[in-house]
Amino acid sequence: MVNAEVRKVDALIFDKDGTLFDYHATWSVASADLIETLSAGDADRRKRLAEVMDFDLNLGQFRPTSAIIACTNREAAEIIWQALPDQDVDVLERDLEDFAMNAPLAPAVPLEPLLQGFLGQGLRLSIMTNDSERGARSNLSHAGVLDHFEMIVGFDSGFGAKPYPDPLLAIAAQLGVAPERCAMVGDSTHDLIAGRAAGMQSVAVLTGVAEADELRPHADVVLRDIGEIPAWLRQ
Repeated sequence: MVNAEVRKVDALIFDKDGTLFDYHATWSVASADLIETLSAGDADRRKRLAEVMDFDLNLGQFRPTSAIIACTNREAAEIIWQALPDQDVDVLERDLEDFAMNAPLAPAVPLEPLLQGFLGQGLRLSIMTNDSERGARSNLSHAGVLDHFEMIVGFDSGFGAKPYPDPLLAIAAQLGVAPERCAMVGDSTHDLIAGRAAGMQSVAVLTGVAEADELRPHADVVLRDIGEIPAWLRQ
């Protein structure tokens, strides 16, 4: 944990992938299966998919430099389409959303008791993800925590996407909480840059792909995972 002065927090806004759910245990595992499915046994196509996705086939995980880690579902479809130019990118986007909705999830920590604890303290909880809103709702429902969040905003919810602050400001306005009384919790620089641009505290967690040294310049605090948030708030 990196100590930082903590302003009063009334609302926590969470990223989803790499924050609520461990990124490699969830999306690297699922994406390895996706590459095999899309390559249809063609070794050259498999190699090309891995290249455009910046995915290490030997390690079975995304490299930290992969654009897919923090991009929107549409942007991911356009990246993958580079290896599959014979496919319709709109169809590919829908297929990726269906794939994401049914991916096996690996929570970073037990979510139910943690979120219940936040609610018991009177904190307001929301989600802002660069995934689709539909996909986010499906994932949270499968994890059994959908009802813990007042707002669930995706890149397609009409407020824009991270790293722009607009969706975070829209959440704060809807909740009626001043941005400076909100904390954005995420695993990527997109999350943290958006949080700071919105005037919120930016909380980094290390359950994504980025390492602490990359996140620290953009964060008010760097935590191992969201399970350390209660101790940070108690400061």
